Amino acid sequence: MGEEKKKRRERTQKQFLARWEKLVKEIRESTPVDDNETPQQQYKRMKRLEADPEAWFRYYFPRFAYAPPADFHIMATKRVLENTEWCEVRLWSRELAKSTRTMMEVLYMTLVGHLVKEKNGSPARQRKRYIILVSNSLDNAIRLLMPYKANLEYNSRIIKDYGIQENTGTWQMGEFTTQSGVAFRAVGAGQSPRGARNEEIRPDIILFDDVDTDADCLNRELVAQRWRWIEEAAIGTRSVSAATTIIFCGNRIAADCSIERATKIADHVEEVNIRDAEGRSTWPQKNQEVDIDRVLSQKSYAAQQKEYFNNPLTEGSVFRQMAYKAALPLKEYDMLLCYTDPSYKDTNDYKATVLVGIWQQEYHILRCYLEQTTTAQMIQWHYNIMEQVKEVSCYFYMEEVFMQDVIIKEMCDAGRRMGRSIPLLGDTRKKPDKFMRIESLLEPLHRNGQLYLNEHEKQNPHMQLLAEQFLAFAPGSRAHDDGPDAVEGAIWKIQEKTNAKATDGFISFGRPENNKRY
Repeated sequence: MGEEKKKRRERTQKQFLARWEKLVKEIRESTPVDDNETPQQQYKRMKRLEADPEAWFRYYFPRFAYAPPADFHIMATKRVLENTEWCEVRLWSRELAKSTRTMMEVLYMTLVGHLVKEKNGSPARQRKRYIILVSNSLDNAIRLLMPYKANLEYNSRIIKDYGIQENTGTWQMGEFTTQSGVAFRAVGAGQSPRGARNEEIRPDIILFDDVDTDADCLNRELVAQRWRWIEEAAIGTRSVSAATTIIFCGNRIAADCSIERATKIADHVEEVNIRDAEGRSTWPQKNQEVDIDRVLSQKSYAAQQKEYFNNPLTEGSVFRQMAYKAALPLKEYDMLLCYTDPSYKDTNDYKATVLVGIWQQEYHILRCYLEQTTTAQMIQWHYNIMEQVKEVSCYFYMEEVFMQDVIIKEMCDAGRRMGRSIPLLGDTRKKPDKFMRIESLLEPLHRNGQLYLNEHEKQNPHMQLLAEQFLAFAPGSRAHDDGPDAVEGAIWKIQEKTNAKATDGFISFGRPENNKRY
């Protein structure tokens, strides 16, 4: 066992060294300098860049600032640089450069400094002197500190303008001090940072980056212990009298986690997801829609929500593993009903259309369409289902509140193009609370073996997403639940018709005259 542990450690060290050498090579190659520049030209250029942090980032860190910043990047930097005493929580999604942006800001604060006013009113620069970077483990903290050290040691532009930074004797990977006296230290969560000093300076920048782990967040006591350590030991290293910058970077990976607790003490909390409330990329200069779609398609719905939307889900809290059963021939079902939730309340919601059949007190979800898409595509789903049911009788319903002029017009236009109208009826029910509706109606059916997804559709991405939305369904959750909502609507209408033994509106596609109803 000891030998295997030693081998793993050696592999990790080799990977770390390879990553370091690659980073150094990229920094060296990306930061050429103009050797013919005169001292006067250099001074003017430096002053121009220092007056514009975004230009400063682009010039000194072309390897990292390769994509134009989004507005939220610019505003975040403005807040940090304008406030010498500041605490901020950055709940930024993966791929939004929270660690990279923070690194560039920290190096600006140590090499250039905050612009402040002296007592006589004249402008001056106040530089930070001691940075502690905290992560969930020492190894991870050292990895996150690596780009700082690599830039200070090998960035030709920094060396030319601000001098050689490497300081022989105090230049280890996890702890180093520049020749100008700025100290950097990596700390793993739970380690003792007490008494941390850089000569007479206590830490004046404290960074927390990915301090939470999935395993720790499963235990509330571990979360509480971690937070006590952050409050008492890590933040406790700061000076009471010296202005300090504290930044938390991470994602909300659990309902109770350190970064969520940090939101209670911060001067500013900013949540930025991979897509905004309108479903658009929050950083289109870097993350194109097609690329986001590709990445999200490779992850489960729960993983997407946690990593890219700051929405941790407790899977199975209401619906545990979904049940599947092979669909029967459609004519054997006592009733078929197609129900649509067009989700016009929020353009980031999913449109959902489900075909549900009842057979001997069992409800079979035979077909599902679930997607963030256009009304035109949603209308096409109905024609697909009409083709599937063919001569078998089927009801078509949509919440009446959504059957507005814009939808009706598009359906009429589609009917003229297709030569066949959708026999859509409005669901006039005044719906109570969504969570209560779905849980009270569907959870007992699921628990008692009366709710099934079509086994033949198990590999269909729409049906897979429906299953994931069921598993993510929980009280207080921000997860999308448009699929389960449509299923609830369908089953409620089936039960209403079954209990009342009503036949009004029952459609047979063998009689073309019935296909003109709306």
